[in-house]
Amino acid sequence: MPAAKPSSRVRMSAAQRREQLIATARQIFAERGFDATSIEEVAARAKVSKPVVYEHFGGKEGLYAVVVDREVRALLDRITTALTAGHPRELLEQAALALLSYIEEETSGFRVLVRESPLLSATGNFSSVLNDVAHQVEHILGAEFKSRGYDPKLAELYSQALVGMVALTGRWWLEVRRPRKETVAAHLVNLAWNGLSHLEAQPGLITVRGR
Repeated sequence: MPAAKPSSRVRMSAAQRREQLIATARQIFAERGFDATSIEEVAARAKVSKPVVYEHFGGKEGLYAVVVDREVRALLDRITTALTAGHPRELLEQAALALLSYIEEETSGFRVLVRESPLLSATGNFSSVLNDVAHQVEHILGAEFKSRGYDPKLAELYSQALVGMVALTGRWWLEVRRPRKETVAAHLVNLAWNGLSHLEAQPGLITVRGR
C-alpha cells in the first residue's frame, strides 16, 4: 500500500498567523472601509475559521485598531525620519516627499488611514498623524520665526496650514497619481515657499538639484 503523501501546507506559528490576519484585514479595510468589512470575509481570505480571528483580536474593532495603529506609526516614522535638513525649504520638501512616497508604496495602508471610522477618536487616525507632524513643524518654524523677528506664536497656525495643504494634496494624488510625486512636491513647496505672487513657472526640488 503506497505511503500517504505528506501535506504541503505549513502550519503557521501564532505570531505568523497574527501577521497574516493583520495583512489580510489591512487589504479588506482599505477596499471596503470598516463598516462593510466582516470577520467572515477576513477569515475566508486568510483561510481560517472565525474563532481564530476572535482568538487573536477579540473582534473586528480590535483587529481594526491594530491595523490603524500600525499605519499611524509607520507614516509618522517615515516623515520624522525624512526631516533631516536644516533649511526650512528642504524640510518642507522632505515632508512632502515622505508623505507622497508612503501613498505610492503603501497605498492600502493610506486608504485605511483616510477612511473615517466612528470607533476611533482623533488620537487614532490620520488626523493624529498630521497633528504630530504639525507639532514638529511648529518647533522648526518657531525657531525660524524668532530668528527673523516674526511672532513665534504664529508658528502653530503656519504649521497647521502647511501640513494640511500637503495632506489634502496627498489625498487627491492618491486617486489621480499624476503628475509624478517629485513634481507634486515641487509645486507644493513652490506655493508654500514663494506664495501665489512669486510662483516659479517651473519649480524644482533643492534636494534633486543638488544631486
